[in-house]
Amino acid sequence: MKVNILKLKGKIVETNTTCEVVADYLGVDRSTFYRRLKTGGTQFTVGEMHKIVEFLSLTSEEVKSIFLG
Repeated sequence: MKVNILKLKGKIVETNTTCEVVADYLGVDRSTFYRRLKTGGTQFTVGEMHKIVEFLSLTSEEVKSIFLG
């Protein structure tokens, strides 16, 4: 499954946070988070995706367009 990285990054900016803060929330090293973004998000675990959804307060439509698009 490929994540729509542009939409995910856009939502991170829209919620007035940073990738570093999201990485910290997930409990992963920042370099790991950036690497996962660079590879299309294919290495995010289901648990990490759930945490991202929760942290960014994504709607079901946003979840679909970012993670299931």
